[in-house]
Amino acid sequence: MRTLSWADFDRALDSAVARLASSSLSGVYGVPRGGLVLAVCLSHRLGIPLLEKPQAGCLVVDDIYETGRTVAPYRERSDITTLVWISKVPPLWWQALEVQADPEWILFPWENAEAALADEEQYRASRSHG
Repeated sequence: MRTLSWADFDRALDSAVARLASSSLSGVYGVPRGGLVLAVCLSHRLGIPLLEKPQAGCLVVDDIYETGRTVAPYRERSDITTLVWISKVPPLWWQALEVQADPEWILFPWENAEAALADEEQYRASRSHG
């Protein structure tokens, strides 16, 4: 399991702000649960509203793109920007601050390690029943 620190999070935020600073975004929406911490911090750093739902011109953020299920609803929305901290595959229609192609599980700084192990077990079991 790869454990990310708050310092890693701060570096990811710095990277996102540098990338998005010249964008005129209407606000930021965090995909529940994983995108919420990132969304709140980007809202503060970029000086844009935190949104309760996506709207035209907004940034949609999530912590990780693995299967794409959580950000799939935004794929056809050409009026929004989608950004994830870590993508397990090379980005196509979304942006990623980091691409990590290996199958190693990611523990984000706001997560509980014990609960993350259970999440990983459940995730892997769901993928092995093809």
